[in-house]
Amino acid sequence: MSDAFIPPRPPLLPGKASIWDYMRIGLRSAMHMFKEGSYETLTVGRINIPTFPFLKIRPFFIVRSPEMVREVLVRRAAEFPKSTVMDRMLRALTGYSIFVSNGEVWRRQRRLMDPAFEQARIRDVFPMMLEAVEAFLDRLQAETDAHPGRPVVMDVEVTHYAADVIFRTIFSEPMEAEGARRFFAAFEVFQEIAYAHGMMTLAKIPTQLLPSTFRAWRAARAIRAILEAPLKRRLDALRAGRSVPTNDILASLLAARDDEGKGFTDRELLDQICMLFLAGHETSAAGLAWALYLLANCPHLQERLHAEAVEVLGDRAPRFSDMKRLSFSRDVFREALRLYPPVAMVARDATRPEQLGNKAVAAGQVVFVPIWLMHRHRQHWNDPDVFDPDRFETENGREALRCAYLPFSMGPRVCAGASFALQEATLLLSAFARRFRVSPKPGHTPEPVARLTLRSANGVLLMVEPR
Repeated sequence: MSDAFIPPRPPLLPGKASIWDYMRIGLRSAMHMFKEGSYETLTVGRINIPTFPFLKIRPFFIVRSPEMVREVLVRRAAEFPKSTVMDRMLRALTGYSIFVSNGEVWRRQRRLMDPAFEQARIRDVFPMMLEAVEAFLDRLQAETDAHPGRPVVMDVEVTHYAADVIFRTIFSEPMEAEGARRFFAAFEVFQEIAYAHGMMTLAKIPTQLLPSTFRAWRAARAIRAILEAPLKRRLDALRAGRSVPTNDILASLLAARDDEGKGFTDRELLDQICMLFLAGHETSAAGLAWALYLLANCPHLQERLHAEAVEVLGDRAPRFSDMKRLSFSRDVFREALRLYPPVAMVARDATRPEQLGNKAVAAGQVVFVPIWLMHRHRQHWNDPDVFDPDRFETENGREALRCAYLPFSMGPRVCAGASFALQEATLLLSAFARRFRVSPKPGHTPEPVARLTLRSANGVLLMVEPR
């Protein structure tokens, strides 16, 4: 493949890494803890870490074969519930929402949430997505007109877009620039601290009294306040008998009832909306930033994307019926999610003693499914480090897609908003390619790190020019 582009990935862990290497490197980024052999073997990995204050050894496990992944996430999902590590990371921001809950609480929440992401609802919110796309393109146009030749901090711009999409589709309101900036700044603080505290939890290091705990709480409160204001406006309007939107996600959540006829309480609504923002805006924004970076380094693929957008859309506004025809745009985003899955690892707790492959796992120990590793594993993918949106049309790509591709997880805990995310990304990429060209900023290479989501530690800076 003469024009193949191999984007950056983290350095490999040294072959003789110590326990302390795992601790030091793991506190920075989850996907920096893999050795070269991790990308080639299918055995269950075991990593030992010291616990405090008694310096005992606590193992956690990494499953790497498609069969074992399905065992944990699909066939025996109830016996491998969401890890309490995730709950401790996110509770201050999302409460006990669907992202971290388990058992009957999760099943009730899922029944109440599913109607918000049915295909009919995805079609209903399409006009709101389109408004967010147009607002994003107009902001870029204004930026390039005012500062030609200046790089665009693309990860910040697409975060504003993704947050605006979620804001519009939940509340039927746009997210203004000031709110987006405050949200982005607060989440950057929360994400870094929450991830580090999660890793400390694995080592049983107390975090409750650390100064960073109070910074994380303040950041979480700032985010919740941004989201609580429009929720309160809607609830006040309903209770006063005033007219309110009926075709957005919040309307669906307000109308949802469980088997006993009960809906979400006000606190539960806010928790679920915070979860939707975390899962909806942050993961989409991360994937889109990487997709645009990858396209910037592959002008020939960028021109194919432009040609598809012109052929399907012409000069008119996109329609919902166009989404199925924008296949290359969708494959570009799917490949970006393969190379840079927004959630690089998912954690599950063993509820009883288990034999996973060649390893004995005790009750209460943590089992990780390394999505990053599965997406680049040598046993599953041809040229796994190459950016190739056409791979999904090959026999190898179709087989790997079936067994080793899980950017939205799989099984009963699969992301309910997967179709939503694919639609907003396909729409943005095609609309962007029709109107702009993008190229790398000379001398800048993003540095991928995996915390709550997989982002660039030094941003994604790109040169953007109108066509």
